Amino acid sequence: MNTSIEQARQTVPLYRLAHSRTGDKGNRSNISVIAWHPALWDLLVEQVTEDAVARHFAARRPSAVRRYLLPQLHAMNFVLDDVLDGGVNDSLNLDSHGKALSFLMLDLPVTVPDALRTHLVGGP
Repeated sequence: MNTSIEQARQTVPLYRLAHSRTGDKGNRSNISVIAWHPALWDLLVEQVTEDAVARHFAARRPSAVRRYLLPQLHAMNFVLDDVLDGGVNDSLNLDSHGKALSFLMLDLPVTVPDALRTHLVGGP
């Protein structure tokens, strides 16, 4: 691969491109991802896919991952089934619910072209 192309991109955690909100109902988690800047939207759509999220959450063993795009808001919503150890009331694992899963989502690696680096939040 061309070295100059490799150097023109960097991999960063999703939180540098977006923020998140979560909720849960039963054994289902609802996780939204909202771009910090509209210029990052296409990159998020390209890389933060159902497959990428399912792989990222593999240890939680989701039975299904669905993504819903909200382009006018530069946001997407993910619904992950069976990731809450039976649900808030059935689980002894308090750290696996709702808001804690947004932190896991925001750690998903995203590869960003240098041209979009000025829109990233935090860090160099």
